[in-house]
Amino acid sequence: MTHAPVKRAGLKQALIAVACLCLFGAASATTPKAVAQTFVFKSVDGQTTEAIHGSFQVPENRADPHSRMLTLRYVRFPATTSKPGAPIVYLAGGPGGSGIETAKHRRFPLFMAMRQFGDVIALDQRGTGASDDTPVCKASKTPSESQALTDQAFAAAYRAAALECAAFWKARGVDLRGYNTNESVRDLDALRRHLGAGKITLWGISYGTHLALAALKSMSPHLDRVVIASVEGLDQTVKLPARTDAYFDRLQAAVDTNPEAQAAYPDIKALIARVHGALQAKPVMLHLKDANGKDAAVLLQRRTLQMIEAGAISDPEGAVQMLAVYRAADAGNYQPIAGIMQKYFSPGAPLEMQAMPLAMDVASGIDEKRLALVEQQARTALLGDLLNFPMPQLGGVLPQLDLGDAFRTAPHSHVPTLLLSGTLDGRTYPDSHREATAGLDHLQAITVVNAGHNLFMATPQVTTAIERFMRGEPAASTQIIAPLPDFKPVLPPSKK
Repeated sequence: MTHAPVKRAGLKQALIAVACLCLFGAASATTPKAVAQTFVFKSVDGQTTEAIHGSFQVPENRADPHSRMLTLRYVRFPATTSKPGAPIVYLAGGPGGSGIETAKHRRFPLFMAMRQFGDVIALDQRGTGASDDTPVCKASKTPSESQALTDQAFAAAYRAAALECAAFWKARGVDLRGYNTNESVRDLDALRRHLGAGKITLWGISYGTHLALAALKSMSPHLDRVVIASVEGLDQTVKLPARTDAYFDRLQAAVDTNPEAQAAYPDIKALIARVHGALQAKPVMLHLKDANGKDAAVLLQRRTLQMIEAGAISDPEGAVQMLAVYRAADAGNYQPIAGIMQKYFSPGAPLEMQAMPLAMDVASGIDEKRLALVEQQARTALLGDLLNFPMPQLGGVLPQLDLGDAFRTAPHSHVPTLLLSGTLDGRTYPDSHREATAGLDHLQAITVVNAGHNLFMATPQVTTAIERFMRGEPAASTQIIAPLPDFKPVLPPSKK
């Protein structure tokens, strides 16, 4: 999952970046039940194709007979075949990512390739992108930027902000109980009926796979096929810290394939631990520019660097950048990390929260047994329990949202499913992928060696594998090799 439940003037984006662009304005209960409009869709690199704006309405909280209505919007790319199969619905990650916005960027060619099998639907899930009408909450209190805070005090500040924001949204008519994965599954079935389809195919990544797995539990008869990458299981909203440590071992093995990189980073885990230990003993004061261009003091603590690292290691390219950051910090040079923070963080800005991603993660939650294991492993893990921040720190703060342990049980299904796993995925892990899909008895699993979390465009062979699966053909191989980035350091570690 590429989480974005909390953002602090861009710092959270640097930690776990998910861009949500509102393309159509706010939804309202007076919007027509179904709207379709043809237009020219343009990608960020200038490619164009004919597409259709569409929308449909769903209750915000189906348990409330007086619930307000939400307008969910999507872009439909018509099939290029004369005999299209089931519509293919793209499920963005996050939670909080926009399917429409995703189609504009690197995955645009894959959206176009999928049209040979059926209409492709870039859906903005409830509370995201063009389907979001919830206001951003700006908390009245923000954790200190220039004074040291314990992890416990930092988490307590976020818990207080979450409670404040829950009251803020309630006062504005937003029912947080409607923002959970089960409601989104029912939205998918409403979309299927809106499209007039007996079945749909689901295609998702990260949190989108969490949604797809929940759909396999309750609407398998209406699913034709499922394509999932970088899976987050229904009980895996909070990842196991020990598995993050194991990721660093795989990263070390990849670095060791380059002699110069191996010489610069002979022991990645020891390097990270040294830098964290130094910051724990003595945080470093950095000087950044605020929104008005004035100097502001920001204290770099061990926790801050852990959170930035947690967001960056999703893909090998981010890991390369952070290795250079740690190497510089180990030599006493904190300018590289200051540069990253300056790009995404505005000192003095209030702590902000968004309704959908916050509520979704809290609702999926974590059971007591797993929480105990996470807490035990976090005591010695390189990133502690910060990979998923602000979960599990917000666990239990809004108990009325939790979907319960029954939700977190894995699906069992006969629907044909393709699973793609990257060996250098620093957010979700191959062992976890296999556990989450163990109950799927028509599963094709392909490992994409050297690929990270965002693996769809890692190599053209991924597209070829998806096309074979969509045609009903067996996989050509259970393994695809993607190219590695250059881990060789390009800058000296010190300022000199």
